[in-house]
Amino acid sequence: MSAGTANVLMIGDVVGAPGLRALFTFLPSLIKRTEADLVVANGENALKGFGIGADEIAAMRSYGVDVITSGNQVWEHKEAPELLEAEQSLLRPANYPKGLPGRGTAYIEGGGAPGQPAPTRACGASGRFEWLVVNLQGRRELYDIDCPFVKADQILATAAREHPNALIIVDFHAESNEEKEALAWHVDGRAAVLAGTHTHVPTADERILPKGTGYLTDLGMTGPVDSVIGMNGDICIRRFLTQIPYKMETAEGSAAIMGALFRLDPESRRCVSIEHIFESL
Repeated sequence: MSAGTANVLMIGDVVGAPGLRALFTFLPSLIKRTEADLVVANGENALKGFGIGADEIAAMRSYGVDVITSGNQVWEHKEAPELLEAEQSLLRPANYPKGLPGRGTAYIEGGGAPGQPAPTRACGASGRFEWLVVNLQGRRELYDIDCPFVKADQILATAAREHPNALIIVDFHAESNEEKEALAWHVDGRAAVLAGTHTHVPTADERILPKGTGYLTDLGMTGPVDSVIGMNGDICIRRFLTQIPYKMETAEGSAAIMGALFRLDPESRRCVSIEHIFESL
């Protein structure tokens, strides 16, 4: 862990077995190289491209992930409600309606995950920083759930009272680039980082906003390279040609890990640098 900065490594949507293989191959060395204090990865596609299961959660944690965020596909399997209640490291978007299982935020003291630190973390819990990881979901071209802007305001107001020194990290799982960018400006100076997920396509628009929030529209995906956003290309082409919704399957073959490293000033809680992550098998 760097003496001068607090470092959060954010990993794009993990897609199926190829994504888990890339995570296994690259994440431990990335943690060491980047001196990551915290690792956040989106896992909503970890189980054969749709949803996440107990085995996938255990694997991601063992590779070094501290907090697993998600999105609309976290509900794909019948075990989802039980997992969301039982797994402290698994989040679902906070702006789903009240009464649903699970949680949309994770408060972490000292660089470890909620509960116990991931067993193979190269750096381990530092005891130096407080973190609040927030998972939100967009509404444009997705579901008409509660407003992510209003929910962000509520969460950040509570955090200012209860955890004033926490470094706040937001995974905004959304289809619309406009919606992602607008929310980043809305929380500028209140969150240290806002990074988008969901599209599986990494963007090159990383920037530090005027009040210090580090922003990237999309982290990309950790999954099969020779694919259409992680899915079998032949099936995707057939769906477009015929307009018949053939069942999607995760692609096979070589895989890559994608994401970004955000370095933060722990005193001002401002982002000071952003580095793209891309390594392939």
